[in-house]
Amino acid sequence: MQSLWTELTELPSFPALNKDIKTDVLIIGGGIAGLLTAYMLKQKGVNCVLVEKEKICHATTALTTAKITFQHGLIYHKILKSLGSDAAQKYLYAGKTALKNFEALSQNISCDFEKKTNFVYSTNNKKLLEKEILALDIIGFKAKFYDSVDLPLKTAGAVAFENQAQFNPLKFINSIYNNLNIYENTNIKELIGTTAYTDKFKIYAKKVIVATHFPFINRHGCYFLKMYQHRSYVLALKKAVTLDGMYVDEAKVGYSFRNYGDLLLLGGGDHRTGKKGGAFNELRQFSRVHYPQSKEVYHWAAQDCITLDELPYIGQYSKNTPDVYVATGFNKWGMTSAMTAATILSDAVVDIKHDYADIFNPSRSILKPQLLINGVETTANLITPTKPRCTHLGCALKWNKYEHSWDCPCHGSRFSNDGTILNNPANKNLH
Repeated sequence: MQSLWTELTELPSFPALNKDIKTDVLIIGGGIAGLLTAYMLKQKGVNCVLVEKEKICHATTALTTAKITFQHGLIYHKILKSLGSDAAQKYLYAGKTALKNFEALSQNISCDFEKKTNFVYSTNNKKLLEKEILALDIIGFKAKFYDSVDLPLKTAGAVAFENQAQFNPLKFINSIYNNLNIYENTNIKELIGTTAYTDKFKIYAKKVIVATHFPFINRHGCYFLKMYQHRSYVLALKKAVTLDGMYVDEAKVGYSFRNYGDLLLLGGGDHRTGKKGGAFNELRQFSRVHYPQSKEVYHWAAQDCITLDELPYIGQYSKNTPDVYVATGFNKWGMTSAMTAATILSDAVVDIKHDYADIFNPSRSILKPQLLINGVETTANLITPTKPRCTHLGCALKWNKYEHSWDCPCHGSRFSNDGTILNNPANKNLH
């Protein structure tokens, strides 16, 4: 199951680590967040090394729908209510800066960067859309309200942000990796202080950035309590429809739409990892009804880390790890969140702090309703007596018949039928 981006774009290969090394900054994780951070550190003249346990950008980055927007669902009225206008303005500014940085980097490279209007629609809740428009007005951003949108769905309207963007993420990566110190097939098994250990070698660093999608260090930060993982599915369809923008439902289980060339990328079928959901069957049924002349040419699934308050965790890994940093919990908005993370962390390691960095602080309060839901889910699966058990914290795994994998409903680890790890935070195979 390869994504459109993987099929169309070939990334380079890099050697595995074959000796002990020293560096000022070690970045663990070779997705777009890690690579952008390494790129920015290189521009600052900072000596850094990036390690990836398999191949760079083969996982989450290759499975995105690659929308670059600071309209992350209907998030601004929630931030305004819970944290106030200053925090909402900071979040908006961080997203605007991320989009601006992507546009600047994309000007001189071929990555199919296109300006598009982004629409967040609702199928049944116009009042929620109006609440978002009001919140945006309060923090000084003029969004547009549409009574209807050009989709084969009955909607209550949409909130639109103009001049957002979409691109090919792997083409973009192909233009920024030059002269970076990258090691592939280099799995960090343990981090003690700022020394990282593989099976055979050590990396001595002054500072460490963990950009591994889901953080793998359990003894600090409690990320296994502060996040859960969510799966979503994408079909790439030929002969479907050409849209005038990018679209996503405000609901967690709705549909998303964008074009790439002559293809429609139809997303949906979402569910918490380890739980039941519509998956590919739901999307295929939708396409048969609404795009009967279309042909499926690619399909893939993505996995996203969802935080307690829908804001990413970017900054110091925990209060007890002053020289270790983290970027995680992008809540399905990985492109702008990755750029924000790279900007904050590449400056943090050289003691520069951004005004908006505090709203992403990983050590902020975890007293949120989602914490109780996560705790109940974990407890229920820990006491379930069935096998196999997840190698992360021992939860009972569930069989995913659509993707033929063993999935953990507690924290989102996934394993192939033969027991090989597909998604962390687990760091050991089943057998």
